[in-house]
Amino acid sequence: MFDVPWHVFVGAALVVGSLPLLAWSVGGSRRGSAVAASGQGITLDERQAHLRVGASDRLLLPAVRAMGRRVRRVTPRGWVEALDKRIRLAGSPPAWTLERSLALKVGLGTMLALAGYAGMRADVPTRVGLAVVAWAVGYAVPDVILHARGRERQKTILHELPDTLDQLTISVEAGLGFDAALSRVAASGTGALAEELARVLAEIKVGVPRTESLKRLLSRTDVQELRHFVLALQQAEQFGLPVARVLRIQSGELRTKRRQRAEETAMKIPVKIVFPLVLCIFPALFVVLLGPAMIRVARALL
Repeated sequence: MFDVPWHVFVGAALVVGSLPLLAWSVGGSRRGSAVAASGQGITLDERQAHLRVGASDRLLLPAVRAMGRRVRRVTPRGWVEALDKRIRLAGSPPAWTLERSLALKVGLGTMLALAGYAGMRADVPTRVGLAVVAWAVGYAVPDVILHARGRERQKTILHELPDTLDQLTISVEAGLGFDAALSRVAASGTGALAEELARVLAEIKVGVPRTESLKRLLSRTDVQELRHFVLALQQAEQFGLPVARVLRIQSGELRTKRRQRAEETAMKIPVKIVFPLVLCIFPALFVVLLGPAMIRVARALL
C-alpha cells in the first residue's frame, strides 16, 4: 500500500527507539528513589524493597551497569575523567552515574549509527560516513546535556554566593562558630550552594578534616569566586587569622564583583542591539519614511 523502502522503516524505528532510552536514563532512577522514599522511608526487608522497583529498572539496570563497566575498560582514561568531572559539576545527579552515562553514550551512538546506515539509500561509503557521523552525534549527546546542567548549576552557585557569604559573616560575627554558622546557612538555603555546603557539613561530621572537605567542594564546582573564598579560609586557619574579619573582606569583594558584573552586562547591551537595529529596524523605518517619496519620484520621472 505504501511504496516506502524497508530500510527507511528500520532507520525510523531505531531513531524512535533511542528516545525512550534517553528518557529512561534521565528519569529511571528518580522513580526508584521515590519508591524507596515512600512508606515514610521504612523498608521491611530487602526482597520487598527490590520488588517495589519497577520491572523495567530490575531488568535494565543490571544490563546497563554491566555495559558501563565494559565500556569503561576500553574508554581512554582522559575521556572517563572528563566525563566524571562533567557529572560532578552537574551536581552528581542519581540518574547520571559514570557507568550509566558511558552506557548511554555508546547505546545512543550505536542506535543512531544503525539508523543512519539503514535509513539512507546511497552507496556504501556514503552510508558508512553517515553512520560514523550519527554515532559521534549520539555519543556526544550526554556530554552536551551534562555540560548544560553543569554550566547552569555553576551560574546558580555564583548568583547565590554573595548572599550566602553575607549570612555566614553575620552568623560568625554574632558569636557562632564557623561550623555552626555553616550549618545554619545550609539549613536556611534551598539552592545548589546550600546543597554543597550541606555535603561539606556531612563530610565534616563523619570525620573528614575541614580542609579536605573544602578541597572536595572545589572539585565539585568551577566558580572562581568560591575558590578564592575557600583559599582565604584555609589561609586564615593556617595562620590563625580571625575568621570573621576574613569573611567580612570576602563578602565586600563579592558584592563589588557582583556590581561590576551587572555594570559589564549593562555596557554590553548597546553593542548587542546594534545588529537587530541595523538589520531589522532600520530597513523597515527606511521603507516607511522613504517609500512614499521614492514612489512619487518614480512617477514624476516616468
